[in-house]
Amino acid sequence: MRVKLLNKISLHGLKRFDAEGYLYGEEFEEYDAILVRSAKLHDMSFSKELKCIARAGAGVNNIPLDRCSEEGIVVFNTPGANANAVKELVIAGLLLSARKLVQGINWVKSLCEEADVAQLVEKGKANFVGPEIAGKKLGVIGLGAIGVKVANAAAALDMEVYGYDPYISVQAAWTLKARIHHVKNVRQIFEECDYITLHVPCNEHTKGMIDAQALSSMKENVRLFNFARGELVDENALIEALQAEKLAAYVTDFPSKRLLTVERVIALPHLGASTPESEDNCALMAADEIIEYLQYGNIKNSVNMPEVQMPQEAKYRICIINKNIPDMISSVAAKLSAEGINIENMVSKGRGDYAYTILETNDEISLELLERMRQREGIVRVRIIVQDHV
Repeated sequence: MRVKLLNKISLHGLKRFDAEGYLYGEEFEEYDAILVRSAKLHDMSFSKELKCIARAGAGVNNIPLDRCSEEGIVVFNTPGANANAVKELVIAGLLLSARKLVQGINWVKSLCEEADVAQLVEKGKANFVGPEIAGKKLGVIGLGAIGVKVANAAAALDMEVYGYDPYISVQAAWTLKARIHHVKNVRQIFEECDYITLHVPCNEHTKGMIDAQALSSMKENVRLFNFARGELVDENALIEALQAEKLAAYVTDFPSKRLLTVERVIALPHLGASTPESEDNCALMAADEIIEYLQYGNIKNSVNMPEVQMPQEAKYRICIINKNIPDMISSVAAKLSAEGINIENMVSKGRGDYAYTILETNDEISLELLERMRQREGIVRVRIIVQDHV
């Protein structure tokens, strides 16, 4: 199997690929998988052998998801692998915005030509007074892997934390500390919280969610944090709110040219996942996702296909990606039965417009049968995995 690398990937992840079964590098013209970080794939022509793409990170805006689904290419991300790194940066952002640390540091540096720095510091420090975060209300919008960690860490720092996420997972709910207030209306966060941090994906439902209306409903002197995606915030409305002194600070990991000249903006150079530990974790998870799919057909952490996992207990495993339409799997099973193929195990799940099915059998599967299955209307991709040791 060939894995094409489109960015520098941590060796901790690449070591997962057994040299006997895998080759990885940047030079391949034909390849079975892509391992990518930030490279943009929208205009890229894919190899006809491409089966999956793993993004070593959470966001997948650099990948053409609709095209991948149409071509039967499974797209993975690595949720939670960089969560601790982002959490720590958000906590740093809370302190940077509250205590005016950036402004204070810059002012102290400006005193390098002065004779009595200590005296000037004592006189000027009153200009950089800021509140403590303990006892303040923090609103966390989005309680995924990162949001939960941020909420729990802020609670440990004695903040009163409110979390909003209408789609919170069972796992996230279990890991959320009991003292976190889980609110059902995001407006409550806007109206009550002193600090608000965003941890949601950017899509058609969330793009520009922090608009003029949302900003107007927030408390005076609120501090807003965006370590998720820049497009979540309407920049025009944000700048107006900052200029009107509605916001005490805006801290973002997604700087733009316009924001660089606006007062009370603290812009960081997209440092959220920029730690050695995060890069290692993302690479490890992405490599494992590729291996599990190519060798066993199992899908975990896909952003465009359902999660389907089943231990292989028969020699032949048929993996099918198809349109999520009625009678598809029953007709496939009937076709196999008509060919004398006995199905030992089966699992099938749908997600949106597409479904994924794993069928297992110990009966020989001919190439002609596979090709006829591929030609059936509604089937996007069919492949067979053979395990001789089963």
